[in-house]
Amino acid sequence: MTVKNIKKITLGAAAYLVSLNSIAQNTVNAQQTQTVAQLNTITTAVPFLLISPDSRAGALGDAGVSTSPDLSSIHWNPAKSAFMDGSMGFSLSYSPWLRNLVGDISLAYLTGFYKIDRKSTLSGSLRYFSLGDITFTDINGNVIGNFRPNEFALDLGYGLKLSEQFSFGMALRYVNSNLTNGINVNGTDTRAAQSVGADVSAYWFNDKLRISDYDATVRAGINISNLGAKMSYSDNNQSDFLPANLRLGSSLQLDFDDYNSMTFILEANKLLVPTPPTYLIDSTGTVVIDPGGNPVVVSGKDPNVSIASGVFGSFNDAPGVVTGVNNDGTGVEVESGSVLREELSEVTLSAGIEYWYDKQVAVRLGYFYENPLKGNRRYLTAGVGFKLSVFQFDASYLIGNAQTNPLAGSVRFSLGFSFDDFASQNKD
Repeated sequence: MTVKNIKKITLGAAAYLVSLNSIAQNTVNAQQTQTVAQLNTITTAVPFLLISPDSRAGALGDAGVSTSPDLSSIHWNPAKSAFMDGSMGFSLSYSPWLRNLVGDISLAYLTGFYKIDRKSTLSGSLRYFSLGDITFTDINGNVIGNFRPNEFALDLGYGLKLSEQFSFGMALRYVNSNLTNGINVNGTDTRAAQSVGADVSAYWFNDKLRISDYDATVRAGINISNLGAKMSYSDNNQSDFLPANLRLGSSLQLDFDDYNSMTFILEANKLLVPTPPTYLIDSTGTVVIDPGGNPVVVSGKDPNVSIASGVFGSFNDAPGVVTGVNNDGTGVEVESGSVLREELSEVTLSAGIEYWYDKQVAVRLGYFYENPLKGNRRYLTAGVGFKLSVFQFDASYLIGNAQTNPLAGSVRFSLGFSFDDFASQNKD
């Protein structure tokens, strides 16, 4: 099977190709005595689950686990929903994606919440990711059919106040990824992949502080998301991890007076899935296979492990820089400190500043950083927000070099609605 119109195979779509039974980028020859740090990105199934779906966080460098509660809290930190103002509300977001490369990839996001009582809040969301129209052809170029690959996730979240300043949250998630419409790939029938996952989170704040002459609020949050079963697109025993993820951070809000406030945000993010190891290759460049049919790992750990092993092992499974290996691959030397350096390089950083005037107009700036050896995504973000009667409108823009960043020029729009404000307006 080939895909007509190669421009469709972008950074966003390439991660979704089915049945990629390939070895990772890191290899070392048995006669090789020195390697250097090289690109070693971590890939998972359904990476769309990590895309920032809303405009507020999108304008803050993809930071949201420690910000004040909002309508998209279920994605960033379900525990925040316990402190939502009002009894009910919903929001709709739309993100044209990779517009510099392709014109018809987009992410739509519908989310809402309902406050059960003073301590408990239910929330839910539907996320739909469309990869645009693709024409599939066989090996001879004959058209098999047209199809629009798509993925969606349906979430149900719960937030519970454990005190007036601390809350716990969790979310359950159903994920469906249909990328081939059942087309036969190299003699193997494909299917839509499905999985279920869960998030566990916590949120804390203290709004009784004073810094200099200003009232201040400190917030902190943590969210472990997408813990769930591996996904498979066929019956060939090839399965991929969900993008299990650890996100944590803190923020500081300063209230200068009754009208002006500013919040500073810093958050860190790490995938909790195996890092691709370094494999042994022979003189012809072919990966060496052991008697059991598995590729020989010379540094790092075998990524074919259970969910729990993948999560806990993700903190110490980086291969580092191999400096020596014997002929059969049973002995290996790794550069001192290179494993720790690689583990730290897997952490991405998000920083943002949010300014509010009279709780009605917001201006936001953000920055996202990823290590060059782990994907090299680096970009500035900016956005605005307006609270107009019962509605809140937010927009964000990703600033980047279009020649090196396919996400440059990405725009997100969000529109929120508050039932409490609507009821109050009608009463007035």
